[in-house]
Amino acid sequence: MDITRLRALRGPNLWSRRTCIEAIVACTGEHCSLDAMPGFAERLRALFPGIRPLRPTARSGPLAMADALELAALGLQASAGCPVTFSCTMQTVDAGVYQVVVEYTEEAVGRLAFELAEQLCRAAAEGGSFDLAGALHQLRELDEDIRLGPSTGAIVEAAVARGIPFRRLTDGSLVQLGWGSRQRRIQAAETDRTSAVAESIAQDKELTKALLHAAGVPVPLGRTVSDVDEAWAAALEVGLPVVVKPRDGNQGKGVTVNIVSREHMEIAFNAAYEISREVMVERFIPGADYRFLVVGDRVIAAARREPPQVIGDGSRTVRELVDEVNADPRRGDGHATSLTKMRIDDIALARLAVQGHTPDSVPALGERVVLRNNANLSTGGSATDVTDDVHPELAARAVEAARTIGLDIAGVDIVCRTVLKPLEEQGGGIVEVNAAPGLRMHLAPSFGKGRAVGEAIVSTMFGPGDDARIPLVAVAGTNGKTTTVRLIAHLMAQTGLRVGMTTTDGVFVGNECIDTGDCSGPKSARNVLAHPDVDGAVLETARGGVLREGLGFDRCQVAVVTNIGSGDHLGLAYINTVEDLAVVKRVIVQNVAPKGMAVLNAADPVVAAMAEHCPGSITFFAQDRTHPVIATHRARGRRVIYVDDGALVAAEGSSAVRIPLSQVPLTRGGKLGFQVENAMAALGAAWALGFDWSSIRAALASFVSDAATAPGRFNVFDYKGATLIADYGHNPDAISALVQAIDALPAKRRSVVISGAGDRRDEDIRKQTQILGAAFDSVVLYQDQCQRGRKDGEVIALLREGLVGASRTREVCDINGEFVAIDHALERLQSGDLCLILIDQVDEALAHISRRVAESSAG
Repeated sequence: MDITRLRALRGPNLWSRRTCIEAIVACTGEHCSLDAMPGFAERLRALFPGIRPLRPTARSGPLAMADALELAALGLQASAGCPVTFSCTMQTVDAGVYQVVVEYTEEAVGRLAFELAEQLCRAAAEGGSFDLAGALHQLRELDEDIRLGPSTGAIVEAAVARGIPFRRLTDGSLVQLGWGSRQRRIQAAETDRTSAVAESIAQDKELTKALLHAAGVPVPLGRTVSDVDEAWAAALEVGLPVVVKPRDGNQGKGVTVNIVSREHMEIAFNAAYEISREVMVERFIPGADYRFLVVGDRVIAAARREPPQVIGDGSRTVRELVDEVNADPRRGDGHATSLTKMRIDDIALARLAVQGHTPDSVPALGERVVLRNNANLSTGGSATDVTDDVHPELAARAVEAARTIGLDIAGVDIVCRTVLKPLEEQGGGIVEVNAAPGLRMHLAPSFGKGRAVGEAIVSTMFGPGDDARIPLVAVAGTNGKTTTVRLIAHLMAQTGLRVGMTTTDGVFVGNECIDTGDCSGPKSARNVLAHPDVDGAVLETARGGVLREGLGFDRCQVAVVTNIGSGDHLGLAYINTVEDLAVVKRVIVQNVAPKGMAVLNAADPVVAAMAEHCPGSITFFAQDRTHPVIATHRARGRRVIYVDDGALVAAEGSSAVRIPLSQVPLTRGGKLGFQVENAMAALGAAWALGFDWSSIRAALASFVSDAATAPGRFNVFDYKGATLIADYGHNPDAISALVQAIDALPAKRRSVVISGAGDRRDEDIRKQTQILGAAFDSVVLYQDQCQRGRKDGEVIALLREGLVGASRTREVCDINGEFVAIDHALERLQSGDLCLILIDQVDEALAHISRRVAESSAG
């Protein structure tokens, strides 16, 4: 068994809506059939008892080692605590080669699971051993290291529950919620509205205390010190016991409370000094330690925090009791779990000494032994929810403290005897105000019920019913995608939206090109959806990106599929038939929002069949109003678009809107059939987005397909009285559509300039010139810049084969180089002729043609 490729599908894909790892696995010999490996299943289960049983699959043929790999990779993740359920194994057309697909929640964990699963399967095949406990530990540790922490995770989960899309921007906790101009960002429990000035104030404990005191909020007396002697002097000034903490610390790091001796002061000062060169000494306020979570203008949750402690049983040492508490699965070393393990460090040793203990002491039965008076969860403390008991005036004080510092989300630490009374009545005080407060004590307290703090934070960031999405149209198909994308973007822009657009020509925001090249993949889609100036997005969605990585979004409002051609990339990546290609192209249809719309070509049966896979509604389009799909859909009162008496007709139920094709320049009055279809597809998208008809009419009338607005898409030039047409058509279906369009244009003599993409099948390359040979008098062949694996001259030879027996072509020549071939064709043109130039280097070729046209005009 050999894993020849492993890649992550980071968005909805042809296998699932879930994120998945896809592996290409080659099995040879006995690994092609587990029936030839007696005892393998039993050995596999002995090594990994939690694996699902190996059972026959829906596909034909015996189970292979690839099937065992699938179940092992999924089962290891599930046993490590990852919430994964989906997997599948498919046999390819190559004997012994399989596609193994397994869901993941964290990409690195999914990749590691495949690596460990391969080791497990080999051990079972060879009768070896496998360290299951070690493997699961590796997966758990990696998952805990890289997954979102509980605070960020709670906010993201609340956003997802509301239908708000999210994207993790870093390996840490910086997350984008929403798309484009409607996006917001969080980092842990901070939002993009959290002021950097307020955060800086919160980190300065002395300044925080001064501002609160000036606002009349009760705070403990104290001051900043720089050495142990000054710290002890300050302690005597404010009165023992005291609290020592870093001036700019967080998460309770370096904080020691209830200090009553000089020796304890030295230990506490040194611990705080490691965090900050400025240390604060404050009067110790008796009472319990409470954390109030303030979000906006409300206290959302409150918890009483207890310091890390153990209860003696009269037989075990402090160290043994701590080990027992730390064995609780809720306790971990970091912040990913709901509780943190207790530590026996210098601060704990000092606190034990005050109580007359060491780690090896055996406390009496029922004796409470405190390891540190600091009650932060990050230092091993625990929490009890008291939200329902908080006195309104006490809550108001917490909100006032957050406002005084300027924080939209704050963790306000209060020391008082009870939360049932106002702060002033009991001599309590606010000891800290924290930016980016930890949420886990409120999400999963040690005692009491958890609070929906993530939902509260999301509700302050987004209004009721706001899913933070912008209108998103995804466009797929074989031909016409880029023109359709540009026309939809133009329709959007006419309504005042700032539009982001991805195409094979680049990424555009408004009229600015922000990236060049083929940008029809998921990375470019994510970049557009992250752009803060984008109010609406139109995304060309090519098959390559879907196969390579999945979609760059979770769902779209509108999916448009123009057509499915028989000669587009077949034979690549195990896509061998039109039906295979349709499965890839329909991924956008499968991921239409429930209230969204798929706009499908009714005249293409493969595209029309995608309707049954759409969670939303359907708009069908076709030029023929009597087409059975159109007629049936309209009879049901649903949306259709067709051509009738020289006009585009958008009909739903008994209502219909007519737009004369004479008012749609893209179609040249309806003469260009493929452009009529592109216009219908774009019209369907605009209709689905709810644009008013006057805006749609105006946008269709003002869109011109020239080299500037739609480069390489039927760009027409006048050259010495001859007509030049430059197009990027590069498959048989596109060329058929071009020939049909050109038949409507008068010409004395027709010539064509063509090359061929080397990554097409031989028959598809021949088919192009077979079509052209019946429509053109002269054919100029050239070899394009990239042969994509073909030898020199191989593509031209195939193109020549397609011209054998051509009914019209009488002149064929081979030219080395695209621009030389263009010039050769132009030199032979006479007034009234027509020349179709099938360009390869779109921008460069169009610039070259424009120069030649300008030179001819000047001459």
